[in-house]
Amino acid sequence: MIEILEHGRTFHLKTRHTSRILHVTETGHVMDLYWGSRVEGDAFGYMIKDIKKASYLCGTDGDGAFRLEQYPVLYPGWGNPDLRSPAFSFCYEDGSRITDLRFDGYELRQKKEKLPGLPTLLDSGAEAFRLFLRDSVKQVCLTLEFGIFEKLDAMTQSVRVENKGDQPFTADRLMSACVSLMEDGLQAVTLTGAWGRECTRNSLPLCQGIFQTGSTRGAGGHGQNPFMALTQKGLEERDGQIWAVNLVYSGSFLCEAEVDMHQNTRFMAGIQPEGFSWRLEPGESFYSPEAVLIHSDRGLEEMTHRFHRLYRACLLRSHERRTPPVLLNSWEAAYFDFNKETLLALAKEGASAGAELFVLDDGWFGRRNGADSSLGDWTENRKKLGGSLKELAEEIRGLGMEFGLWFEPEMVSPDSCLYRSHPDWAIQVPGRRPQLARDQLVLDLSRREVQDYIIEAVDRVLSSAPITYVKWDMNRNITDWYSSALGAGCQKELGHRYILGLYRILEKLTEKHRNVLFEGCAGGGGRFDPGILYYMPQIWASDDTDPIERLEIQTGTAMVYPAVSMGCHVSASPNHMTGRLSPLSVRGVTAMEGNLGYELDLTGLAQEEKEEIRRQIHFYKEIRSIIQEGDLYRLRSAGNERAWMYVTENREQAVVSYVRILSRPNTVPGRLRLYGLDPLFTYQVQDQESGTALLRTGSSLMHIGLALPKGTGDFYGTQYTLVRSWNLPCTHLCG
Repeated sequence: MIEILEHGRTFHLKTRHTSRILHVTETGHVMDLYWGSRVEGDAFGYMIKDIKKASYLCGTDGDGAFRLEQYPVLYPGWGNPDLRSPAFSFCYEDGSRITDLRFDGYELRQKKEKLPGLPTLLDSGAEAFRLFLRDSVKQVCLTLEFGIFEKLDAMTQSVRVENKGDQPFTADRLMSACVSLMEDGLQAVTLTGAWGRECTRNSLPLCQGIFQTGSTRGAGGHGQNPFMALTQKGLEERDGQIWAVNLVYSGSFLCEAEVDMHQNTRFMAGIQPEGFSWRLEPGESFYSPEAVLIHSDRGLEEMTHRFHRLYRACLLRSHERRTPPVLLNSWEAAYFDFNKETLLALAKEGASAGAELFVLDDGWFGRRNGADSSLGDWTENRKKLGGSLKELAEEIRGLGMEFGLWFEPEMVSPDSCLYRSHPDWAIQVPGRRPQLARDQLVLDLSRREVQDYIIEAVDRVLSSAPITYVKWDMNRNITDWYSSALGAGCQKELGHRYILGLYRILEKLTEKHRNVLFEGCAGGGGRFDPGILYYMPQIWASDDTDPIERLEIQTGTAMVYPAVSMGCHVSASPNHMTGRLSPLSVRGVTAMEGNLGYELDLTGLAQEEKEEIRRQIHFYKEIRSIIQEGDLYRLRSAGNERAWMYVTENREQAVVSYVRILSRPNTVPGRLRLYGLDPLFTYQVQDQESGTALLRTGSSLMHIGLALPKGTGDFYGTQYTLVRSWNLPCTHLCG
């Protein structure tokens, strides 16, 4: 909902529970007056008059009472005369860098439109508000577009730059969103880590100065996710103000918070300025990626719910409400060492256990028997497969499972037919020895002919066999930044052009193969972002499948991204990465936090382990709709015990998972308080370990809680299901 107030000078953007208020001053500057819990009123311009003068100010614009540097400018430029970190910076042909944007009108639209070439959150009920800004000297026009998802309590923001002058200029910095908070004393929450330790929650108090998280890797990277939240100090899971941004972008990014000398906080997110520039000739335009803005006044829990509901409804476009299948992946079972007989033996065990999809991972193409060759040569190795992919896929389908395949289309091996034919298609600097990582180079996706080759090669394979799933991997980041297809003055455009090329490839392939579920992977969670989720509604959360390590990884990932987007697998014990021994039961509990899969050699398991996997898969199929569509409640997310639950929208069903990491002597299990239930409902609580059932009211489960079992040994896990009871009184005990 959008209200136009104060004779077209104030714009109140509303969702069910939040407000964003923008105001045009008499000088034509646009101010960001407020973003937070929903407020009501018909005038808010007084907030500008209420700002008191400080001892040091800059810029009067002819009015002694006007102090731009102290004001919450909506989209500030460099040095004019706001001297804080700018949202944008343009360099003109005469060498000047000053851009003076003033209000130039607005537009209301009943329907939010897709950004050209970029993933976009779309919903039939979303409104769009466009705010036009202009520099009258350079004839540069900016359109700030806001999407208002009223029912989902979310907003988006993006920027369009147009060169309406007669001289070219270069954009060196362009943030997608800039928010001014007229307060300090906040802390920043980010998701950081490394390969095998992705999306670990990190909190840091902000002080005067600039705090940044970002990436220059050409992708978000394992070490940082394109997300940042500013929170009140002492934030609780279910209490406190939060302002969060998530960039719908898969390339190098920057999230930044600056606390200035007047105790204000400026909060921005966009394309990473380091290594970026974009030249706009007269008449040309540039679109920034979209940023998602979520506010919560009820702590991290409500922030998570709003992200999850928004992304399930408006981002997972290619998902089309298809239920992600329980899969068996061949990688940790066989690595490169397989043939048709071993694959079919593994698939038969998977089918017997109830798996719905068999995924053939790396090693099926070219001369690929290790990581040192054949990337780019996407032709089946019939000798290794004992026939064609189609024949293998049909035999697996005959077992009752679908068939999926691994690709790494963005990479090329120097030892490949593709590289020998087109060495210039790889990103590398002429005259310098290219830097290999995993014996591979990155293809230059900024080039149209490279994009077309990838589209044709992947399409040919997908069209040749009954393939319904693709695991799309990217195992190294970009180095040696240089494109032989770009001029010397445009080399800093490579990073963004690469991402636009990737999006074009994915748009073409996902549109043509709508029956295929694409899963994103970048050596695990190295590119887990909303941009990828637009095309690939499931992402492999981490190459680390150790269940104890995954507790931290999945807790952080699920803080922003919904369970239905998280690929989680049960793997072997001892774990291939950490060497840790863990019970099959706790591996199953942990993997059921997202989309369940298996990645181990089922043919070598004891019969009792096969039976347990069969029980796990059967149980997961019964509860997966709750996990994939329900609201997440973090019950215990730190320390020696972890617990979480998913609750359906109508609060009639829930799944509770509990993991104790280390066994400790002389301790008595406590009680686990639940959340999100209806206090007036009576629930039948089923203990999946003991098989016993009892009846409890929602109020007792939330205030008194469940009695936790003692369990034995390290790495203990159990689960409970809750179903609303319609007929039995709450005093009745079952089982």
